[in-house]
Amino acid sequence: MPLQKAVFRPGINREGTAYDNEGGWFDCNLVRFRKGRPEKFGGWEKLTENTYLGTARALHAWIALEGTKYLGVGTHLKYYVQDGSAFNDITPIRSTTSAGDVTFSAANGSSEITVADTAHGAVKNDFVTFSGAASLGGNVTAAILNQEYQIDSIVNANSYKITAKDSSGTTITANASDSGNGGSSVVGAYQVNVGLDVYIPGTGWGLNGWGEGAFGQAAALSSTNQLRIWTHDNFGEDLIINQRNDGIFRWLESGGTSTRAVELSQVSGANLVPTKALQVITSEVDRHLIVLGADPISGTSRTGTIDPMLIAFSDQENALEFEPKATNTAGSLRLSSGSSIIGAVKARQEVLVWTDTALYSMQFVGPPFTFAVNLINEGTGLVAPKAAVTAPSAVYFMSYNNFYFYNGSVNTLPCSVHNYVFNDINLTQSFKIHAFTIKDKNEVGWFYCSANSETIDRYVIYNYEERLWFFGQLNRTAWLDSGIENYPRATASGLLFRHEQGFDDDGSPMTGVFIESSDFDLGDGDQFAFARRIIPDFKFIENENNGSVNIVVKTRNFPGDSLATNSTNEIASTTQQSFIRARARQMALRFESNDDASDDGNLGIGWRLGATRIDIKADGKR
Repeated sequence: MPLQKAVFRPGINREGTAYDNEGGWFDCNLVRFRKGRPEKFGGWEKLTENTYLGTARALHAWIALEGTKYLGVGTHLKYYVQDGSAFNDITPIRSTTSAGDVTFSAANGSSEITVADTAHGAVKNDFVTFSGAASLGGNVTAAILNQEYQIDSIVNANSYKITAKDSSGTTITANASDSGNGGSSVVGAYQVNVGLDVYIPGTGWGLNGWGEGAFGQAAALSSTNQLRIWTHDNFGEDLIINQRNDGIFRWLESGGTSTRAVELSQVSGANLVPTKALQVITSEVDRHLIVLGADPISGTSRTGTIDPMLIAFSDQENALEFEPKATNTAGSLRLSSGSSIIGAVKARQEVLVWTDTALYSMQFVGPPFTFAVNLINEGTGLVAPKAAVTAPSAVYFMSYNNFYFYNGSVNTLPCSVHNYVFNDINLTQSFKIHAFTIKDKNEVGWFYCSANSETIDRYVIYNYEERLWFFGQLNRTAWLDSGIENYPRATASGLLFRHEQGFDDDGSPMTGVFIESSDFDLGDGDQFAFARRIIPDFKFIENENNGSVNIVVKTRNFPGDSLATNSTNEIASTTQQSFIRARARQMALRFESNDDASDDGNLGIGWRLGATRIDIKADGKR
């Protein structure tokens, strides 16, 4: 028989079996499709060696009027503004004590210091900065005390414990002379309470960490024992940020990165500004600050308790004025379908708002109503606050059991990997799901936790131009597409990465890169096939002369058998043909990067698969 082209249908299809999908692709990792052909993902590299504390779940970029580029980074412990390479801590201060309200006590031979502060309001892992302290008399000097600390444990409502350290972070042990209390001038500045890096599905026993809360009492959900998710947006040059289920803050660009964000309701001139929210977003065309899940007005103040279906909006061009008046456009409205607002995104001339059961469109119409809200669809709630994303073609979002797109109406997104994704997803940690775009590649996608993981470890991507799906494994806790920078940015493990840069994993070979076909046979598989050689067709990108990939031939005789690796052949740019000996009823081909990390020649190698041919004919079993 003549040579047969091993060209498979673009996209991954896992809705059937590997045999049922004959002629298609069945599995992949770190491989995308472009013009129907598989190619290796672009690589990534650290933007800076500097790190941040906590797990980042929110990124926001903007440019000041004078041209400074900023990046907001919200983690479960802090909020940072990056300019250049530095992560500047702008986490708001929750409270500052009066001088002398804080005292210290240390024990000889211990690095543990007990801090006494009546009604401190702190939780485990909170940050507090001390100033004005005097030496305890021995190793625990004033310089040791007067710095930022993270709280190790809560003793009770009036005391907690920290570990003494020097400015480099080295632990300090108290001696017998450390018998003082720090003096009468100690001031403690407490940052806003931290959140969790894990989603808690409900109230009850074991909600808090070990040693937290009263023994024998069930815990209630709060912003401190829930997954910390920040939302943020610009109002002019300034940054408005919100901890989901908690406060709203403003950072003034004019104050510089050495200043902290402050509570918006406490800013001079603020009038009935919501004190808590589920999300903040700016309506850019008409210049209103929109607060989703605001606390209602009661008399001359806000209640301080979130109404999860209430939307409040400021006066036009004034983020500090929320009192509805005949002379302004401030006001509020309440959604009716659902029990809580989950998330919102800006689309063309509208803001889309999801509850747990419905989708609404919010549009500026001017006085006297300011905004009109229309129910678009019921039954298509949002799985997570950040599970929707705006792309050039439409708004794409993920529910608990399907993918959808909105382009004036809500439509189910046909998905060839639906069962694969939804059968291997940890919905307990669904609030960690976040959507992303790579607009230069016409891609939208979602990062999520696989079934046995509590951390992000998988992605699924849809190419909206070619209408095909693929997936893989990658840990990225937050993502920001190219915009003010010409590359996407993403976070993982305390680091900020730039993506689609080269073809390496931050200076090392990118491992686990492959694409594998479904089974193929001759006729209906009623006879054995013999394959004796492969004529490869690869285009190597960059490092072309040193590039190499592996072609793996897999075989089995019946669909119920496990695939067995018959041969692995290394293919270089100069390889004309590669000889094999494979005999079976069914075969599959796997194309993979040569991931030998000890071989420097594998750095900087990208590849694109063409029309590889295989010499195959009917044959007997022996």
